[in-house]
Amino acid sequence: MSKHSPIDVCSQNDKPLLSVATALVNMWECITALTETEDIPLKQALGRVLDDIETAPCALPLARNSAMDGYAFASTDVLIGRAFSLHQVGTSWAGRPFTGIVHAGECVRIFTGAVLPEACDSVIMQEHVERQQERIIFPEHTLCFENIRQAGEDIPLDSEIGQRGQVLSALDLALFAAVGKVSVRVRRKVKIIFFSTGDECCEAGSELQFGQIYESNQTLLQGLLDSPLFDCTNGGVIPDNKQQLTESLLAAAKHHDVVITTGGVSVGEADYSKEVLTDCGQVNFWKVAVKPGKPFAFGTLGESYFFGLPGNPIAVWVTFKQLVHPALYYLASMHTITPVRLLATCTTALKKMPGRMEFQCGILSQDEAGRLWVATSGTQGSHRFNAAAKSNCLIVLPLENAGVQKGERVWVEPSAAFLGLM
Repeated sequence: MSKHSPIDVCSQNDKPLLSVATALVNMWECITALTETEDIPLKQALGRVLDDIETAPCALPLARNSAMDGYAFASTDVLIGRAFSLHQVGTSWAGRPFTGIVHAGECVRIFTGAVLPEACDSVIMQEHVERQQERIIFPEHTLCFENIRQAGEDIPLDSEIGQRGQVLSALDLALFAAVGKVSVRVRRKVKIIFFSTGDECCEAGSELQFGQIYESNQTLLQGLLDSPLFDCTNGGVIPDNKQQLTESLLAAAKHHDVVITTGGVSVGEADYSKEVLTDCGQVNFWKVAVKPGKPFAFGTLGESYFFGLPGNPIAVWVTFKQLVHPALYYLASMHTITPVRLLATCTTALKKMPGRMEFQCGILSQDEAGRLWVATSGTQGSHRFNAAAKSNCLIVLPLENAGVQKGERVWVEPSAAFLGLM
């Protein structure tokens, strides 16, 4: 065992902690992805997981059309190296094609997206010609076969346009609509219920008693679980009572795919979540070599998967992003998503002890040359909102890391705030 093995320094035994990577593999091996499906209207499918391999029932473009406003003509009418004129015999509008016949010496006024007359194979931009009533003067060196969108050049007929397991974006839905689809088959939503635990938790708006805190983890989880993939229920706060916790969790497991709790997975005398999981379900693992968030439990309760998160809010945030979210995506039948990590130069020194993978809150920036810089967002701690709220990234420090000096390069995971998404 190396000197930097992930040992639990708070325990009296020398059993190594699971690494984040091992914990993820462990969960993926335990979880069976949902297979139930439903057909829903296309306009309701944003963010859902596609179940079918979708193919195009028509080509895009459906017919040859113009990429410019201009004039459609036949290349056989071009006089090489000389200006020439053609007689305009009509107009082709988008949605109202020219239905006549274009003979030699003739051309058609055409607009972007309009169907190209059969005899024409070229379009010249309107800015490049001179109009003399119905006589159109083409310049010397007129180019042929330009500004044409060929039928099927984007999406051939019967080509694959959607893969099973992909999450449908706005562009995906637009593509499906463009080929005439009105509904899609998707995997059903994951049914999730989450609870907070602890006698100290008080609902915002209530009067705090001495020793109590306003409960914030439910609000945090509500935001983290805000996804078209999930059907979520806030189960409220369960007090530190083993029987009440047992009854609440077992009842929840009967009607949900996933049960999530915050708090109660540490080693305190009032921390009952692991005991309940042991008595009524199965503990897959407990404790992970991650900071913040070491007390993290995963297992099963009946047919449901159980995630026991720490009680401190920043530890909830980190363990959810690093462990719960990937597991839920896998359960939802999504393709496995690897978090985007970028190398940035650290402009502040960072303290860290070897032994656990650590995620510190940072502020990421990019200069005019495209270089990435990151600094700590403040004093770190699993209970400290300030540094987390100011951050726009997580600084990822491997378990063997023993601290970072100013000027060193570190891996960072940019958040939605850095990407300008919220």
